[in-house]
Amino acid sequence: MARSVHLVIEGRVQGVGFRAFVEREAAKRGLTGWVRNLRTGAVETVFCGETGAVEAMIEACGRGPAASKVEAAYRVGDVNDGSLGAFTSFEVRPTV
Repeated sequence: MARSVHLVIEGRVQGVGFRAFVEREAAKRGLTGWVRNLRTGAVETVFCGETGAVEAMIEACGRGPAASKVEAAYRVGDVNDGSLGAFTSFEVRPTV
């Protein structure tokens, strides 16, 4: 079953390779979507794929790369039909 999740991750998540980490982890799991830094210092991401892969990605985002310190990862959206976006790949987007 396809699933889409929209997360915001807070803590020491910028300047530590967090976006590259999310991009690598998403690729390993065959997920599509995007990741970007927010001017607030948080990281925002949307990923879509099979439920098991999405759950594993949520866990990975809660850990982050070694240099990061995740304080919170919260879901902005979570749907079981993949409708948060129809993506063909995973991309790093510009900061907003």
